[in-house]
Amino acid sequence: MAECIFCDIVADLKPGVKAYEDDVLLAIEDIHPRTPVHLLIMPKRHVPTLLDIEPDDTVWLTAVPFVANRLARERGIANSGYRLVVNVNHGGGQVIFHVHFHLMGGRHLR
Repeated sequence: MAECIFCDIVADLKPGVKAYEDDVLLAIEDIHPRTPVHLLIMPKRHVPTLLDIEPDDTVWLTAVPFVANRLARERGIANSGYRLVVNVNHGGGQVIFHVHFHLMGGRHLR
């Protein structure tokens, strides 16, 4: 596997401001936030794109919305609303090839 910044953050080899961590998921603050709250929720296991998920990935996949809800409540954006999005491949806007979900809120989104 080529070098992956998110794998390095998961392994504590590179810094990241952690917002949540459990056995299968890690959430960090985005270093280039586009909204007042912009977190990245990712599996600890390296999965390049959503197209690469396997049946065993259902554990972390089903946990993502629950973690997003928890973080939205903790960050005070649950009631006003938030966006949870995943980009897939270059044409879909994916820049880092380790699946991650953007949790964004804190202002009106269109």
